[in-house]
Amino acid sequence: MSRIVVKVGSSSLTTARGGLDPDRLDALVSALADARDRGDEIVLVSSGAIAAGLAPLGLDRRPRDLATQQAAASVGQGLLVQRYAERFAQHGYVVGQVLLTVDDVTRRGHYRNAYQTFAKLIDLGVVPIVNENDTVATSEIRFGDNDRLAALVAHLVHADRLLLLSDVDGLYDGNPSLPGSSLIAEVSGNADLDGIDIVRPSASSIGTGGMVTKVDAARIATGAGIETVLTSAAKADAALRGESVGTTFLSTGRRRSTRLLWLEHATETKGALVVDAGAARALKVRKASLLPAGVTAVSGDFAAGDAVEVLDPEGLVIARGLVNYDSAELPKMLGHSTHELAAEFGAEYERELIHRDDLVLV
Repeated sequence: MSRIVVKVGSSSLTTARGGLDPDRLDALVSALADARDRGDEIVLVSSGAIAAGLAPLGLDRRPRDLATQQAAASVGQGLLVQRYAERFAQHGYVVGQVLLTVDDVTRRGHYRNAYQTFAKLIDLGVVPIVNENDTVATSEIRFGDNDRLAALVAHLVHADRLLLLSDVDGLYDGNPSLPGSSLIAEVSGNADLDGIDIVRPSASSIGTGGMVTKVDAARIATGAGIETVLTSAAKADAALRGESVGTTFLSTGRRRSTRLLWLEHATETKGALVVDAGAARALKVRKASLLPAGVTAVSGDFAAGDAVEVLDPEGLVIARGLVNYDSAELPKMLGHSTHELAAEFGAEYERELIHRDDLVLV
């Protein structure tokens, strides 16, 4: 038995005009239900809410303005989940809708609550249907983000595999529409991608995700010990059965704490700390905490507990961490030891700027 997170793109579920394609959706549900019948646990991350809302609203194409995107998501999300519920019910399975926002994968309290929700749904035999909560998103909605979301969900639910389904059957060493391009069957690390052009837009006018987001998602998942397969939705059944289809990204790392994966991949930083060469070396080589004495400059407006980037003297980002002080407090602290700060300002200042348990190298 395996726990598999499956991500399907909007272009694999909809017609060219944006409405749901019942045949495509039914074929996907049948493949997922067969996997459940074999004993696998399935979490489905499904794009398509905005796309599904286009036709009912009389829209010919995906809108560019946020308000109309959110309106389409509001209409389409209900249609999408309703169709999933109906089709899974025919196979004897119940679905549960899980709408996630950025906070759900960036704030530790929300992250923990999300895990508990998924754990209970899976324990009850429910198939969770996951999507970004596009209707209330406050930043630009991009379907491609669901690839990254799927990788984070895979780690969150302790998945064994991540399956990324789209309108292409794998990663090619060139433009797949041109003669001479070959499918890359296996990727064992970043070196295998050297010289490969993945910066190509999606062929779909409905979704906005491209190969870049899928490769990035694969890096996140495999770096956390989760094998990832990229293939077309038409080959979902074969992929779920473990057959050799598409491109397999082999695990490159091991499972880490959700806290560190969250910090590295799902956190929007609020500012930056520039450190001297000695501090940079201590962070990278000795895995030390960051102390005020090694910081030369600070930028941004942040509060204690916010995520910040750590830059070396050349301005390169070397780490990301949760800072223990407000940005307004830091100027008076730079270059001083914690003992000096405690003597001048009080015992509460005798602590790290960023503790090593709250810091991840990037």
